[in-house]
Amino acid sequence: MGILRVVFLSSLLVLFTQSSATTVVDFCVADLQYPEGPAGYSCKNPANLTVDDFVFSGLRVAGDTSASVFNVAATFAVDITFPALNGLGLSMTRLDIGVGGVVPIHTHRVSELILVIEGEIIAGFIDSNGVPYYKELYPGDIMIFPQSLLHFQVNVGHKPALAFVSLNSPNPGFQFTALSMFGNDLPTEIIEKISLLDSTEVKRMKEIFGGTS
Repeated sequence: MGILRVVFLSSLLVLFTQSSATTVVDFCVADLQYPEGPAGYSCKNPANLTVDDFVFSGLRVAGDTSASVFNVAATFAVDITFPALNGLGLSMTRLDIGVGGVVPIHTHRVSELILVIEGEIIAGFIDSNGVPYYKELYPGDIMIFPQSLLHFQVNVGHKPALAFVSLNSPNPGFQFTALSMFGNDLPTEIIEKISLLDSTEVKRMKEIFGGTS
């Protein structure tokens, strides 16, 4: 009986210590004048906030798909564009995909849920065993892309498509395969070896994505 009492009291002490050491806040609107740390940005003084700090209207406006070689435009509501998301574990993106447009294959460190609003798209991902999962989606359909897996969207309809995606991080860390490969100073001869492309094609891709050497 004495041992049980000690265990019980010890458990209460641990719970009390944990709760006392935890600072509970309702929100932490990012102060972007300071650098981001592992846990996100520092907080703005709540006394200086208004309701406008918690509203983002950027997703109202259609993106310019003609500005992209893929005929797609993405508008991001993430911590650096919508600081109220800081520390809250979610973000959103608007995807405008022109006729024949593509969201190129990419990845990020969190899961994504896509909701089709207009048009018809094929969306899919490839798992770590190389198995592709893809399907044609229509307005009202949603699809999940598990975290870190390569995925894509293609407009297969006869009009522009619109979709919204939600991600379970305010800073998802997007990485587009083509841009990562050809949009930097990784030498052409190395890319040839790791991609099996010839130098002419590698240089052509570097011109498109702004890479050098």
